[in-house]
Amino acid sequence: MSTLKMFVHNHGASGDNSLLKTITFAITHFTVAFTVAYLLTGDILIGSLIAMVEPAINTVAYFFHEKIWARKQQNAREAANSASTPVARSF
Repeated sequence: MSTLKMFVHNHGASGDNSLLKTITFAITHFTVAFTVAYLLTGDILIGSLIAMVEPAINTVAYFFHEKIWARKQQNAREAANSASTPVARSF
């Protein structure tokens, strides 16, 4: 299944919460980035620009990091389940 189809299908009412988690992460990150940049520069415009660029890129990277991590955990669960299932031998 393509990445886009997996993204759409996994974010319905019964899907995972990674998109919501990413949005709340973005809000937190933008707030922190703006506050730090403003305190360092004393300029609202520069603080705003820094807060828009770096967190935007980081948020996209975080979303894909979460998707990769979830797939890794799912693969580990599947491997554990298949290892615990008895295998019939034929001689």
